Amino acid sequence: MPVKEKVGIVVSNKMQKTIVVKVESRYSHPIYSKTMTKTRKYLAHDEMGECNIGDQVLVQECRPLSKRKRWTLSKVLSKSSLVS
Repeated sequence: MPVKEKVGIVVSNKMQKTIVVKVESRYSHPIYSKTMTKTRKYLAHDEMGECNIGDQVLVQECRPLSKRKRWTLSKVLSKSSLVS
């Protein structure tokens, strides 16, 4: 079974070894045919603490690490220009 991967933006890195990643997905509304944007936040494990707010990252699914943390940082795709 393939590993699920998602691309998102880091919105928080205030926890130890944990980041919050915002993932946006676009879909068409079934009745109105309007393009909608759905936003979901995932807690991801960041072992080295290398992410900052605004970074674009790739996270992949893993075994449950805590109550809400089921994703781990795979790689940082682009660094943010914001200094945290």
